[in-house]
Amino acid sequence: MPGRLTDRRQAYDRRDGARDSRPAGGRGGASSGIGAAIADALASEGCSLLISSRDESHLELVAQDLRARHGVDVAIAAVDIADPAASELIERAVVASLGGADICVLNAGGPAPVDPLMTDLDGWRAAFGSLAIQPILLASHLIGPMRERGWGRVVACLSWSVKEPIPELVYSTAGRSALAAWMKTVAPIVAADGVTVNGILTGPMATPRIEDLDRARAEREGREYDVVRGERIEAIAAGRLGRPQELAALAAYLCSEQAAFQTGTFTLLDGGLVRAL
Repeated sequence: MPGRLTDRRQAYDRRDGARDSRPAGGRGGASSGIGAAIADALASEGCSLLISSRDESHLELVAQDLRARHGVDVAIAAVDIADPAASELIERAVVASLGGADICVLNAGGPAPVDPLMTDLDGWRAAFGSLAIQPILLASHLIGPMRERGWGRVVACLSWSVKEPIPELVYSTAGRSALAAWMKTVAPIVAADGVTVNGILTGPMATPRIEDLDRARAEREGREYDVVRGERIEAIAAGRLGRPQELAALAAYLCSEQAAFQTGTFTLLDGGLVRAL
């Protein structure tokens, strides 16, 4: 979701209490879950926003809520990231509604689980299109004007699988890893122009995506959902799933003035799940 700051000098160290009035369901972008929580966090800091997802009706509900609670301008762009023209459509919406973007948050829903030895061409094309190609094109287009203005933030919601691959999520792991590689390459190129590029390696969150994955696993293995969910939580050192608002607070920090010296990093937010160094 691109955003404009009403005042780049404002502080970003305050956080509103956790509050989630978003509709539930398996939607990506900013219409629910992590994306909606990040939009809320940025709106609470005074950012004007363009939020995007393929689900126009839920996007509008989120936008109405943000406008009412935070008093900021919120535009919507009903775009399916699977559309080959997605990056161009979102960029046009950014220019039309905001005039440009100081902040770009990249957040796309993950592909369905698959046996890593049973992948196919269509699956790879879809995964790289939505998780790497379109986000890279969009960020590339928005970074140019950021460099000219001398200030910008790009933050991508990735996955802990970039650091520790998840076998059945091979499409997601590969697509997000490609985006991470591009970000790591670009970060030092634009750093001197005041633009930072960072990623969040998202752990298991209390979102529709994780619920869908657990239910799919339970069905695939012929086991009870509660057992599968219990095993997931048991593997997390914190003993619980993360909250979208916790990730949103980190994203808001990475978008702030205080984070100006942090770039090219990928921060795990996983409750101690990943044991790899």
